Amino acid sequence: MLLDRRDIDFLLHDWLNASALADRATVDAILDLSEKLAAEQFLPHYKRSDVEEPWLDEAGQVHICPAIGEALAHYAELGLFAAGFPEEQGGLGLPYLVCAASFAFFAAANVATAAYPMLTVANARLIAAFGSEVQFEAFARPEIEGRWFGTMCLSEPQAGSSLADVRTRAVADGEDLLGARYRLTGNKMWISGGDQDASGNIVHLVLAKVPDAAGVLPEGTAGISLFIVPKILPDGSRNDVRVAGLNHKMGYRGTANCLLNFGEEGGATGWIVGAPGEGLRQMFQMMNEARIGVGIGAAALGYRSYLLSARYARERLQGRSAGVRSGAPVAIIEHADVRHMLLRQKAYVEGAMALCLYCARLVDTAEDNGEDAALLGLLTPVAKTWPSEHGLAANDIAIQIHGGYGYTRDFDVEQLWRDNRLNPIHEGTTGIQAIDLLGRKILGDGSGLPVLSLRIAQAVKAARAVPALARHADALSASLQRVTDTIELLRGGNRAAAADNATAFLQAFGQVVLAWLWLEQAVVADAVGGEMAEGKLRACRYFFECELPRADLLLGFVASGSDVASGAPTRIF
Repeated sequence: MLLDRRDIDFLLHDWLNASALADRATVDAILDLSEKLAAEQFLPHYKRSDVEEPWLDEAGQVHICPAIGEALAHYAELGLFAAGFPEEQGGLGLPYLVCAASFAFFAAANVATAAYPMLTVANARLIAAFGSEVQFEAFARPEIEGRWFGTMCLSEPQAGSSLADVRTRAVADGEDLLGARYRLTGNKMWISGGDQDASGNIVHLVLAKVPDAAGVLPEGTAGISLFIVPKILPDGSRNDVRVAGLNHKMGYRGTANCLLNFGEEGGATGWIVGAPGEGLRQMFQMMNEARIGVGIGAAALGYRSYLLSARYARERLQGRSAGVRSGAPVAIIEHADVRHMLLRQKAYVEGAMALCLYCARLVDTAEDNGEDAALLGLLTPVAKTWPSEHGLAANDIAIQIHGGYGYTRDFDVEQLWRDNRLNPIHEGTTGIQAIDLLGRKILGDGSGLPVLSLRIAQAVKAARAVPALARHADALSASLQRVTDTIELLRGGNRAAAADNATAFLQAFGQVVLAWLWLEQAVVADAVGGEMAEGKLRACRYFFECELPRADLLLGFVASGSDVASGAPTRIF
C-alpha cells in the first residue's frame, strides 16, 4: 500500500468537498488510475533506480535508468502530464486538488521518477501564464503531451539560494517568431532533470540578467529576467548547453541532478518570457507550485514509511506484554512504546497530507477569491516546510520501529529516509521559508493572517459543539492568541532582530496551523463515524496533547528576543 486510500478519500470528499470542483466519479477514476499506475510502473524500479544512478557519457549525454523513461511514457500515454491544464491547452481540465492527490501516489511509489513530471508540469504552466502564444505552442504543448520535459534553472555555484547574486548573462541577439532572442552564458547548479535520455527535448527555464550598454549586470533581484532555453533548437540542432558534471546525492538518485554550462561555444540561444526584469516574479509561480509539490512528496514519503511501519509492527513477533514472563512472543505493536511511535507517525503524515491538499484546494479558488489567495500565500512556506521536516521525522521513526532491519537496504524505510532528507533543503531551505513567512507574509504583507484567524475561529466554534473536542478547541484558541501576541510584539520591535529567530517562529506557527487542520478533520470525522473516525480522533488528541504544546515553548523563545545564536561569536564554532 502506497497511501491509505480511505484517508485520501476522506480528505478529498468528506473534508475538502472536491465534488464542488469536479464530479466524484471523475475524481475517483483519476485516483484509481493513479494508484494502479504508481504501483505497477513507478514502484517496481524504486530500488533499481537508486542503484543504477544517472551517468554521463563521453559525448556529454546523461543516461538514466531505462525503467524511468518507460514509466513516464505510460504516465504521458494516460494523459497525466495534461491533467491539470484546460481543455483548450490540450489538458483534461482537472482541478489542482485532484492533480495533487494523484501526484501523491506517484511520489510515494518513487519520488525520483515523479520529480520529472512535477517539474515539467510547473514549467509548462509558467509558459502558459507568461509566455506568448507562439512560445506556448513551441515549448509548453510538447510538455503537456509528455513528449518533452522541463526544468527550472535558478541556482548558481557561487550564489546558491541567493538569487540576487545570479551572474548568468543574456545578451540581445535579434528577434524571430518566438520573440526576442538572447545569447546566454553562465553556469547553473543543482538542476534536477538537467539532462536525461527519456524525453525528446528538455525545456530549461533560466534566470539571467541582461547587461547594460557598458556590459555591467544589474545588482539585486530587480534585474533578473526569465528565458526559455531548449536543449534542442527548433531547427533540430543542439543548443549551446552542456552538462559539466553530475551531483551524486544520498537520495532522489533516479533524478539526474546536473551542473549545466550555458554558452561554452559562444552563447546558448534563449527567448525571453515577457519583459526584461520580470523574471523573478514569473518564476515565483513555478517556485510556489514546486514548494507545494515538495510538501506533497515529503508527506507521501513519510506516509509510505508509516504504512510499512504499521505492517511490520503487526507482523514482527518480539518480547512479551508487560508483566508476562513466559508464553509466545507478541507482535511489537502490542508494546506501548511502539504504539506511541506509530501514533506520532500517523499524526505527522496524515496531518502533512491534509495541509498540502488544503493548500491545493486554495490554488483552485485563489484566482477568484482574494481571501483564499491571501491565505495560500501565508500557508505556502508552511506547506513546503512542515511536511519536509515532519515527514522526515516519520521516516526516522520508521527505521526505529524496524529496529536493526530498518537500517539495512533490504527494507525500503532506509531509502525512504534518504529520499526525504532532500526535501527540507530544496525549493528554499527551512530558514528561507521562515524569513519569507515572518518577514514578507506576516510583518510585511499581513493580509493572510486575519483570514487564518477567522477560519481557526470557525473551526473552534464547530469543535466546541463536539464534547470530545471542546478542550482541544480551547487549547487552539489559546495558542492562536499567543501567536497574535507574539506577532504584535515583533511588529513593535526591531524587524531585523525578529528575523534572527524566524525559524523558531515558523516551527511554532506550523504547529498551530496543523492543530487547526487536525481539529477540522476531527469534527468531520466525528460526524462521519466508523473505524476511520476513531483513528482520526485519536491522532487529533495525540497532536493536541503531545505536539501543540511545543508551540508555546517556541513562541516564548521568540518573544524573549533571545540572541543565544545571533549573538554568539563566530570564534566559538
